[in-house]
Amino acid sequence: MGTVALFGATGVVGHSIAQALWGQGRGYRVVGRSREGLQREFGADPQAEIVTWNPDDMASIQAAARGVQTLIYLVGVPYWQFHLHPVLMKRTLDAAIAEGVERIVFIASVYPYGRPRTDVVNESHPRVPHTNKGRLRKAQEDLLLAADKAGSIQVTILRLPDFYGPGVENSFLHRAFVAASQGKRAQLIGPIDTPHEFVYVPDVGPTVTALMDHPGAYGRFWNLGGAGVTSQAALVEDIYAQAGHPAKYSVLGPGMVRLIGLFSPFMRELGEMHYLHTSPVIMDDSALRALLGDIRKTPYRDGIRQTLAALSPAPVATGHPHPAP
Repeated sequence: MGTVALFGATGVVGHSIAQALWGQGRGYRVVGRSREGLQREFGADPQAEIVTWNPDDMASIQAAARGVQTLIYLVGVPYWQFHLHPVLMKRTLDAAIAEGVERIVFIASVYPYGRPRTDVVNESHPRVPHTNKGRLRKAQEDLLLAADKAGSIQVTILRLPDFYGPGVENSFLHRAFVAASQGKRAQLIGPIDTPHEFVYVPDVGPTVTALMDHPGAYGRFWNLGGAGVTSQAALVEDIYAQAGHPAKYSVLGPGMVRLIGLFSPFMRELGEMHYLHTSPVIMDDSALRALLGDIRKTPYRDGIRQTLAALSPAPVATGHPHPAP
């Protein structure tokens, strides 16, 4: 098997994929800006090759992609700098093609679908994003799909909904986990009683490695749904129950989010994605299951238990929850 490189490796999804590769006894390359950060996160694993890059420098991107067979693209940007997404994707794609990379796996989101036109969304749903963030995410996908169609490189795209799990701070549920573990009040972004789904992050890695190894995966995108349709309210109740405390939380409505957005760049940007709370995208992943067979999906109750067990005593986070970008 050729070299697998995780571009933007230090996030929680990158860790899940690295763990899956480690479990399969496969070497892999981790690519990021900071050698110190990569060393801290992956330095103890002899299977990990640490490579730094400067995504503003084409020569640096090419060097990071040199000798790679499969490039897994996980590169994130601050929520208020989404305009960088297509720019960084174009540079990385051009560098990968120049270096003879065979395949790119892009970990994507529900944003390009826009408002759902059906109760459950499969891959035939139109990609008609009505938000700026959705259009920028679609632009990333279009670059990749055009390169695949041209025969320049093989591409597959995996869409994830919101996620949660041990160490996952950028989740709508994170503040509830931290507050519940301390018996305190959580602050949530509402409404919280609408249908929703979450992926347990440790389940993502095995799915990604199975997808990237399957010859039938390329030339299209795939949905990965959560462990069933639930709601934030139901999960928060279970989080507190498993933590041994009565549920205590307050809910921020769209007006309060806009008000906080006057002082917070992240909350300001979150406003345009609020439709995902009122018109959620619930994904049908039957096509992915038909391709790969059984997909590991940890039941919410088990995922909650494992996430609480991984929490060390710490103050409630002062930042704001991020949606899956």
